[in-house]
Amino acid sequence: MRLNGKRALVTAAAQGIGRAIAEAFVAEGATVFAADLNGELLGQLPSVTPIVLDVTDRDAVAALPGKIGGIDILVNGAGFVHAGDILACDEDAFVFSMSINVTAMYRLCRAFLPGMLEQGQGSIVNIASIASSVKGIPNRFAYGTTKAAVIGMTKAIAADYVLRGVRCNAICPGTIDSPSLRQRVAEQAAASGIDLADATAAFVARQPVGRLGRPEEIAALAVYLAADESGFTTGTTQVIDGGWVN
Repeated sequence: MRLNGKRALVTAAAQGIGRAIAEAFVAEGATVFAADLNGELLGQLPSVTPIVLDVTDRDAVAALPGKIGGIDILVNGAGFVHAGDILACDEDAFVFSMSINVTAMYRLCRAFLPGMLEQGQGSIVNIASIASSVKGIPNRFAYGTTKAAVIGMTKAIAADYVLRGVRCNAICPGTIDSPSLRQRVAEQAAASGIDLADATAAFVARQPVGRLGRPEEIAALAVYLAADESGFTTGTTQVIDGGWVN
């Protein structure tokens, strides 16, 4: 019960990494507000308060603290993976990627930081990626650019509030087995005209550890960063990638 008595908001909580984090937080005793655009999948999550939320909706995000009250933990998990290099990323795609991966995170942090500062404590966990300032990944121009911004945002927030009880850390996953990944693999297989199994094997081959990561492994790290035991940890970029950037 490492999060007993704490209140947490997790975005993109309906599936994948976000769902695993929400479930892990519940198991550790937290009161969890699980937000996602997919209300149907949210309804399948037990022991949480579901919130149907479009993280790109400025007014909805701004109104959220008034609806659910103060929180101790904010996990920014919503994201979008655009495939392609800079020439394949038109301005609309770039703006869309920024709106979900960066601007939404900024708004959520800005909405809930005042409450954390008032209570003198809080933990913000931002889901970034190794495709960022950590490592350049082919055909991930917009994604890598936005996730690099997430790392910069994380460090700035951590530096600004290190003496006021609020910590902010980023998790940088490698390739994690999730519905989002499986969709991207299928799309890549179709676009390349290769077998789905071969496309999957190519993603696995990037991992020196020899397998894809599991959402539960990211969730375990999120629990640590959310809990009081990580009180000396802030402004960090936590790489969890099966040795890809080692």
